[in-house]
Amino acid sequence: MTPLERWNPTVKLAVVLVLSTAALLVTDPVTPALCYVLTLGALLVLGRVPVRTAALAHVPFLVFGTSLLVVNVVTRPGGEQVPLGPFTVGADGLALGLCLALRTLFVGMLSVTLVLTTEPVRLMTSLHQHARLPASWTFAVLAAHRLLTELPEVWHTVRCAQAVRDPRRRRGHLPRSPRALATAAFALLVGAIRRAERIAVALESRGLGSGPRTTARPVPLARGDVVAAVVVLALAGAVVVAGAYGGWLTGIGRLTA
Repeated sequence: MTPLERWNPTVKLAVVLVLSTAALLVTDPVTPALCYVLTLGALLVLGRVPVRTAALAHVPFLVFGTSLLVVNVVTRPGGEQVPLGPFTVGADGLALGLCLALRTLFVGMLSVTLVLTTEPVRLMTSLHQHARLPASWTFAVLAAHRLLTELPEVWHTVRCAQAVRDPRRRRGHLPRSPRALATAAFALLVGAIRRAERIAVALESRGLGSGPRTTARPVPLARGDVVAAVVVLALAGAVVVAGAYGGWLTGIGRLTA
């Protein structure tokens, strides 16, 4: 396991929530940019995530961040005029747009780091142990996660079954008509409902929620997990302090100024 995978999931989730919430209070582009670089470096070095995987994970956040940048540049004309290619935009809108875009990348990479370096079962077990999450919630989330992870395979199976029954099919091609896709989606939905019902019956028959339960593979909470959280938060605090002394740090009061 990588260092990020060994980190206790409950502590890791708490740190991600704290950093994501604190990022909402910053309105300058430099602070989220520095935090984004540090997060990406941790994901690649400590999480040992392939560069291609990390690059693909950027796509939705880049799209959303670009839209925030464009909207703020167009709707906030205040400040000095800054030439941007063939256009001239306001410095206030450009700075705030860059801040929101970089904040999106920072929070997005925090989420990606949590998802790619945390096993779902280990996360829910840790939350049940250390965050006192009820067992009924834990098993419900794990059951829903398993259903979601099985959907792509079930979808492919349904589509292959459609191709076998289609007399006009071509070898190596699945039917792509709207009717075929709608039929496959309906079959997928019905199958998911039936599987969910069977899981619910199985959990109820095993006495889920009837009393205290033991944990088969407990997730330890060691001193190193807390030390790692303190180090990460201290590093984020150092970035904020550097911004305050460097003069680039601004808060939410800038929005009403």
